[in-house]
Amino acid sequence: MKIRSKLFLAFFLIIGVPMILLGAGVITFTSYHMDELYALQVETATVEEIAQAVKLYAVDVRQYISNLMILISLVVPVIVICLVLWIYHSIVTPIHMLQVATQNIKNGNLDFEVEVHNKDEIGELCEDFEEMRIRLKDNAEEKLRSEQQSKELISNISHDLKTPITAIKGYVEGLIDGVADTPEKQNKYLQTVYSKAIDMDHLINELSFYSKIDTNKIPYTFSRLNVVGYFEDCAEDLSRELEDEHIGFSYQNYVDDSVQMIADAEQIKRVINNIVGNSKKYSDKADTKIHMTIKDVGDFVQVEIEDNGKGIAAKDLPYIFDRFYRTDASRNSSKGGSGIGLSIVKKIMEDHGGKIWVTSKEGIGTVMYLVLRKYQEVPVNE
Repeated sequence: MKIRSKLFLAFFLIIGVPMILLGAGVITFTSYHMDELYALQVETATVEEIAQAVKLYAVDVRQYISNLMILISLVVPVIVICLVLWIYHSIVTPIHMLQVATQNIKNGNLDFEVEVHNKDEIGELCEDFEEMRIRLKDNAEEKLRSEQQSKELISNISHDLKTPITAIKGYVEGLIDGVADTPEKQNKYLQTVYSKAIDMDHLINELSFYSKIDTNKIPYTFSRLNVVGYFEDCAEDLSRELEDEHIGFSYQNYVDDSVQMIADAEQIKRVINNIVGNSKKYSDKADTKIHMTIKDVGDFVQVEIEDNGKGIAAKDLPYIFDRFYRTDASRNSSKGGSGIGLSIVKKIMEDHGGKIWVTSKEGIGTVMYLVLRKYQEVPVNE
């Protein structure tokens, strides 16, 4: 019941009930005694008898009104007390509860619940307050998670930067001290320094791109791409790159030449390179093989990137796309990354209206699935 209705009901009970009792009593009393007077008149009573009857009527009126007022004086306080308790329970109690809840929030305590017992305006206020508390609690928990993740990121970055820097420092000192005393050794040292510098550059670029993801400022340039032509170019680039690293690569396409998609060519290439980079990084076999397949699945194009690496543990699969998450293998490996590469991949795919998921078996390999929506022209009704 709304507060306005409650106040109206309270006013009616306090004013209306006594008036109804008074009116009903007067009508009943008058009706009864008028019948007596009428009967007396019909019997042609004397003046003295009529005067006596009127006198008795006046006495009865005073007595009746006195009794009626006593009754009203007893009923009204009871009604008032009941109304005060009712209004106190429905208005004052919830307000006190909101006051306590406000004090808890002021003190930083969000582990409580605002209970809603009424369906009036104050009940709606309590519901809104409880929803606000839940959102504040979720935001506070998200902030704590973000701070924890930032600490982990800083720790990971420190480790990932320290490793190549230490290597570069050692090889440069070797060159300065003359340890590399032959052209072959000098060239090997320089190649290693160059490789470590590339690793650092890749990590810095990944972190820079991650900062754009965190603020939703990824620079996308969407265009219409021919699926076959685009992925064939990607496959050629990957084939040359992996051949230099003595990694086997194969490619198959099952999509018609006319199929197109709307995508950012550079960012989808980043997705593929990131996945292939993980396949290389965590391979534990001398004959590492990577296979990419393009399939037509109705309104979508599905890209599958498969490797024969060490695989991913089942307990890690649900979390590998989470920011900063690193599997036990990557934590224990000198090649372990920052834990943001696959979260970048997932974000790019979602911004393209696509999906990504993974299947893997330890010791056998991993398959990454990417799904992108086809471009379809909408017919114009003439």
